[in-house]
Amino acid sequence: MAVALTMARMKLSILRHSTKGQQGGMMASAGSLGVLLAGGTIVLAFLGGDWLAAAYSVWMLGWIIGPVFSGGGDETLRPEFFSLLGLRPQRMAAGLLVAAFVGVAPAVSLLALAGLVAAGVREGVAGALVAVPAMVLQLAVFVLLSKVSVALMGLALGSRIGAIGAGVVNGVILAFLGQIWVFMAAFGQGGQIPEVVRYLPSGWGLLAVQGEYLALAAMAVLVVLLLLAWAALLTRRAGRSRPSTRGRRPMRAGTPHGAVVAKELRSWTRDLVRNHQLAFAFTYGVAFAAVPLMLGIEEMLPLAAPLFIMMAAAMTANVYGTDGTAHWLTLMTPGASDVRGRQLAWLAAVGPVGLALAVICTAVVDGPWPLVMAATFALLGGAVGLVPLVSVAGLIPGIDPKNRGGNPLRTSEDDGSATGMAYLMLALVALTAAPAVAVAVFFGWWGVPAGLLSGALCWWGFGLLAERRLTARGPELLHLMRTGRAPESGKAAPGTFQLPESMSRTQRMIVLICASFGAIPLVPQGIVAMVFLTNGQLQHSWFLATHVSPGLRWPVAIGFVLLGLGMYGTALWLWLRARKAEKPAGEVTDADKLAAQHH
Repeated sequence: MAVALTMARMKLSILRHSTKGQQGGMMASAGSLGVLLAGGTIVLAFLGGDWLAAAYSVWMLGWIIGPVFSGGGDETLRPEFFSLLGLRPQRMAAGLLVAAFVGVAPAVSLLALAGLVAAGVREGVAGALVAVPAMVLQLAVFVLLSKVSVALMGLALGSRIGAIGAGVVNGVILAFLGQIWVFMAAFGQGGQIPEVVRYLPSGWGLLAVQGEYLALAAMAVLVVLLLLAWAALLTRRAGRSRPSTRGRRPMRAGTPHGAVVAKELRSWTRDLVRNHQLAFAFTYGVAFAAVPLMLGIEEMLPLAAPLFIMMAAAMTANVYGTDGTAHWLTLMTPGASDVRGRQLAWLAAVGPVGLALAVICTAVVDGPWPLVMAATFALLGGAVGLVPLVSVAGLIPGIDPKNRGGNPLRTSEDDGSATGMAYLMLALVALTAAPAVAVAVFFGWWGVPAGLLSGALCWWGFGLLAERRLTARGPELLHLMRTGRAPESGKAAPGTFQLPESMSRTQRMIVLICASFGAIPLVPQGIVAMVFLTNGQLQHSWFLATHVSPGLRWPVAIGFVLLGLGMYGTALWLWLRARKAEKPAGEVTDADKLAAQHH
């Protein structure tokens, strides 16, 4: 017990010193958003049916899947920190579990679980009394499921087959969460949530407060089993694993660009994190587009290729940061730049898969060929241009591959900025395809050459900008990769995607909400709804434009697209305005120099 309390105090002390500046603002914004979601969950306790059980199943999946997209979850205290103390695995796991209850995410989840109290009060005095231990045990189940899933993921990423398998599983789960409405429509009865969600581990607390007290004992047993499993997994957490390279033929290149391409292709095949990222992007795109087939909706299947390309770009948005200090090899070669080589390697790794998906999935439903092919070519060009540009312009210092610890998912210490960069990449890549998609919608096959032209321009133009920046600021970027600080000021690099400290909490919350939820009106309610309207598919679930009167269908869909773009634009405008306001007082700009000369 003393070890557990000590670890909890350590965690609390670290968090107390992290509530200032950038990280504190991110915590406040995320906490505020979480409180809103928790409040909505509590409201469901007053509705009929199994809505509260369904909401808790989403919270549970969030605890399981969330760490995959946030660098392995909360690792304020890591097992490696205590490896020299000689603690038994069970004792260390218990201490880390107690410390895991300290933080914003557990507090928000506990607030959401207060819905059990509301549900218990409706059942009577016994239900209200059972609700309190049910809340604690349910939260323990959430936290331990998260810890065990991350530990299993770390073991899986120790081999190539495991990394690919983990990517497939994560892609399927996230795609199912994104298309949860399909399962509600397919398995729901009379518009209600399917009863099976009550019997998932996330619903055992609700069963307990409703009088099935064996569910309370089942949660206690599950907590013990998960704690033992986590303790066993902690003993196997030992650094990164290197795949064997025996029997592989060496790659040879006769030109500098060829050498970069060969090196990058070798990284795509050997780096287990990249294996995981590519498998995840592929599975997510296919699963997200194929799930509506359960309801007989075929029109979303051709979206598999565009979704795969966009997700692959988002997962590799910080490619220079994750490569770490290997950039010194390029710096030591006068006049060298590896941007073009990286672009060719990225295109070689993603392009054939994306084109194959586009052809196969579109052939299955027999169209729309011009729209899909135009979007595919434009997205490939936009992604291959933006990946190196965004990476060098907003580089987030990563953990050198040689220094990755027992959690291979953790490639950076700044998880918030990495997540923000991924969201930004999704929006930017989608925008590069907008002109070609518009041409395809109004002029048919002319959209394909428009997509090829816009893709080629993005590849060349964005690549040129990235190459120039890499050449001009190479030493500064290398210093940032090594130390995490910009050399001239000791602050975070000016190009990193961080919320400036001059932002108020309200502005931070607005930026976080807009960047996180802008995709909802933009993609499903806007772009996907337009696809349905083009094909005459009406009355589809939650796609509002398919339910309104004929004269309002296209205006509603276009309005949602503009709303999504406006949300992303608002987030970007607030960020740029705050960054401009943070200009040092003594800094002299070109405009200041011209004004001085004029006077």
